[in-house]
Amino acid sequence: MPQPSDSAAAALRLPVWATALARRSIREINTVEATFAAGAALAGLDAKVRAEPAFADLWRRRLALEAACATLQAAGRPEDKAGLRDAVAFTPDSSDPGPAGRAGRAWRALADGSRQWAEIAFGLGAPIGDEGVALIEAQFRSQAPAPIAAAVAARAVAVALNKPAPALAFMVADAVLTARLHWPAVLPLLAPELQRSPAPRPKPGEGAWEAACCVVYARAAARACDVYAELARAEARLRAVAPKLRAKGASAAVAAFLAEDALTTASEIPGLSERGLRRLFDRLVSLGAVRELTGRPTFRLYGL
Repeated sequence: MPQPSDSAAAALRLPVWATALARRSIREINTVEATFAAGAALAGLDAKVRAEPAFADLWRRRLALEAACATLQAAGRPEDKAGLRDAVAFTPDSSDPGPAGRAGRAWRALADGSRQWAEIAFGLGAPIGDEGVALIEAQFRSQAPAPIAAAVAARAVAVALNKPAPALAFMVADAVLTARLHWPAVLPLLAPELQRSPAPRPKPGEGAWEAACCVVYARAAARACDVYAELARAEARLRAVAPKLRAKGASAAVAAFLAEDALTTASEIPGLSERGLRRLFDRLVSLGAVRELTGRPTFRLYGL
């Protein structure tokens, strides 16, 4: 798989005019200006998506973690990234990780390519019927410019399917954007950037939603490029120390770190026992190639 170049890893730099537009108050920008800003930002993001970096799965999953955290906090729940990581990492796939963990799994499923909208909505705690699924699938027939199509989809889902909104509305918007841009998988963008926006935040049912959504996508694209750059640097550090690793299964562990947001010493990595993983992970931390994410002496998580 191609390695990210320095230029590909650089954070997105918007044109001056687009930067000025994206920084303006969401409620003061018109749809035409907002669409220009979104187009400039998404063009830069598109180049990174099509570079197909080795950490592409990790990139999407880390953005999914941010999105899950944002929608849970918007709903008044206390979970942060650390809590979501614990809920997902320490709960077997066959077990119920609780409401927060189910939401985390739903966002991850979206980022991993799922279009099973009934299952995704169930994970959010608000099941939808066949009519709801049909409404969502209808949004993918739009021929509007990508950010406008996404905004319209979010509005349609939020208005028609009130119970699972806004999380499901933002998921559908990101999926429609992905389809219109012909990306291989969904990058969760809208929800976390909306949560970072100053109050009062725009809502899909409001009159100026399309313009606001475009501005938020411009900012979200820049944020996604920043995460890309962070992961590209982390990948470079990991690959630099990889030749020093002598443990059997070390190459599989490197691949796992480039795919998963967080690993435990119980993670299933071919060629490595739990004890072997613990030693390898501690070695990678000492070399500065990975981070221990929890700060705990036990039940630890490791990632780039």
